[in-house]
Amino acid sequence: MKDNISKKINSSLKWSSITEIIAKLIQPITNMILARILVPEAFGVVATVNMIISFADMFTDAGFQKYIVQQEFKDESDREISTNVAFWTNLSISLILWVFIIIFSEEISTMVGNPGLGIVISVACMQLPLTSFSSIQMAIYRRNFDFRTLFFVRIISICIPFIVTIPLALFGYSYWSLIVGSICGTLSNAIILTLKSVWRPKLEYSLTVLKEMLSFSLWSLLEAISIWLTTWIDTFIIGSALSSYYLGIYKTSLSTVNSIFMIVTGATTPILFSALCRVQNDDKEFKNVLFSMQKNVSYLVLPMSVGIFVFSDLVVKILLGNNWGDANYIIGLWGITQGITIVLSHYSSEVYRAKGKPRLSFIAQVIFLLVLIPVCYIYSKYEFKTFVTVRGLVRLVFILIHFVLMKYIIGISIKEMTSTIKLPIVASVVMGCIGYLLSLISKNILWQIISILICIISYFIILMCFKSSRYDILNIINKFGIVEKAKNIKILKVDKMIIKDE
Repeated sequence: MKDNISKKINSSLKWSSITEIIAKLIQPITNMILARILVPEAFGVVATVNMIISFADMFTDAGFQKYIVQQEFKDESDREISTNVAFWTNLSISLILWVFIIIFSEEISTMVGNPGLGIVISVACMQLPLTSFSSIQMAIYRRNFDFRTLFFVRIISICIPFIVTIPLALFGYSYWSLIVGSICGTLSNAIILTLKSVWRPKLEYSLTVLKEMLSFSLWSLLEAISIWLTTWIDTFIIGSALSSYYLGIYKTSLSTVNSIFMIVTGATTPILFSALCRVQNDDKEFKNVLFSMQKNVSYLVLPMSVGIFVFSDLVVKILLGNNWGDANYIIGLWGITQGITIVLSHYSSEVYRAKGKPRLSFIAQVIFLLVLIPVCYIYSKYEFKTFVTVRGLVRLVFILIHFVLMKYIIGISIKEMTSTIKLPIVASVVMGCIGYLLSLISKNILWQIISILICIISYFIILMCFKSSRYDILNIINKFGIVEKAKNIKILKVDKMIIKDE
C-alpha cells in the first residue's frame, strides 16, 4: 500500500512538473510575441475583464472541487452522488451568473473603470459555463493522482495562443485577440476532459448531500472571495484611479513574475494537497510531508526570486521588450517578495484545507485585507512607483499572519517551518551579492547572461559544500525530493477508495 501511494506521488509529481516546465517554456514565448504586438492598454482592458471573470468563477465552483479531492467518502455510491451534485450545482450557478452579467454588463464595465466595454465583458464571461464542465472532472483526476491526463489537457490549452491569439493580434484585433484565445483555451479544456473522463454526469440530485457539501464548501467559498479581494483589490483601485496603461503595466508585470514561479508552485501545490489529505490524521507524517516539500521548493524558489530582483532589467527586455521599461521595478520587487511568500506562507492554505479547516485560510485572508485595502487606497493617491513599493512590501504581513495561525492552531512552530531552509537562504543571499557586483560591471545583455550563469554555478557550489544540502539536491534531481523522503517516514495511510481506483 505504501509503495503504491509513493509511486502515485512520484508519477504525479513528474507529470505535474513536466506540465509546468513545458507551460512556462511556451507561455513566455507567447508573452514575448504578444507584448511586442499589443500595447499595455490592451492588457489593461483584459486585466479588468479577468477580474470580473475570476470573481464570478468563485461562485461557479463554490469550493466543490476541493471537497471532491479532500473528502473521505463512505463508499462508491456516496462519492458518485456527491460528484453529480457538485457538477449540476456548478453548471446552474455559472449559467445564472452569465445571464446576470449580460444584463448588467454596461453597469459593471462602468463600475470597474472601463465604460463602454459591456459587450466585451459579456462575451468573455462565456468561459463561466465552459469551466463548469471541466472543474469536477479535474477534481477527480487530482484525487486519483492522474496528472498524466491533466498534462495533455494543459499542453493543448497553452498551444491555443499560437493558433488563435497571436494571428488575431497580428490582424489588429487588440484585446479581442486575448479574449477569444482565452475562450478557445477554456473550450478545449472542457471538451477534452469531458471526452476522456470515465465519469459521466447523471440526472440525480440530493439536497441533503448539497447541504453537507456546503458545510465544507462554504468556508472554501468565503476563502476564495477573500483571496480574490487580495489578488484583485489593487487592480480595481488602479483601474479606478489611474489609466489602462498603468493597469496594463502593473498586471502584466505581476503575471510575468507569477508565471515564472508557477513552474514550481503549479507542479507541487495540487500534489501536496492530495498527499496531505491522505495523512491528515497523522501529525508526524503530516509535518514530514509538508516540510519535505517546503524545503525542496526553497532550493528552487529562493534563488529564482533573488535572480529576478537583481536582473529585472534583463527579464523585462527578454520577456516583454523595450516598450515596457516601467515594468522593471515592479518585476524586481514582486520577484523577491514572491519567493519569500511562497516558501513561508503559500502552502499554509493547503495545510488548513487538508486538515479540514478551510476557515483558517479565510480568517488569514480577512486579517490581511484589513491591512491591504486601506494601504492600497491611501497610496493610490501617491505616484505609481510609491504605490507599487508599498503593495509589494505589505505582502510580508501575510507571512506573519500565517505564522501565528500555524503555531497556535495547527501546532507547527515558526522554528519548525524555517529550520530546514537555512542553507538555501544563505546560498541565495551570497548568490545575490555576487550577481549585484557583476551587474555593476556592464548592462550589456550578453554580460548579464554570463553573470546569471556565474550566479547559478556559485549557488550550487555553495550548496555542495554542505552534506545535507548536497543530499537534498541529489534527491530533487533524481526523484523530485518528496518521494524519497516519503519512503523514509513510512508515508501515507491511503484510504481504500484510492487503491481501488488504481
